[in-house]
Amino acid sequence: MPKTATLKLNVRAIRKAERDGAVIGLRKAAEHLLEVSRRLVPIEEGTLERSGVASVDDGRLVAAVSYDTPYAVRQHEDLTLRHDPGRQAKYLEEPMQTERGTMLDLVAAEIRRSLR
Repeated sequence: MPKTATLKLNVRAIRKAERDGAVIGLRKAAEHLLEVSRRLVPIEEGTLERSGVASVDDGRLVAAVSYDTPYAVRQHEDLTLRHDPGRQAKYLEEPMQTERGTMLDLVAAEIRRSLR
């Protein structure tokens, strides 16, 4: 007599766990980007650095890092401005490129962790 096996998958629970892990991973990735970019932000009084924030839209699975001062965009885009040593324009764009792999790893690790 042949043996039979039954496999039941709760796909809804799996997808929810995967999404929950992605949200946690996105949050960690955004916080990582914020931390790295803060090390590059032009600094005089620290206002620009303190204005940085990481946020995640759970519904759309989108993360963002932003700086909120009237001069944040100019400081980021104007390559002619002089900055203290170690500080620079493109303080957000550069780490977004250089830390891409790390951020993807953070998201992937949280998704794997949530599926255990």
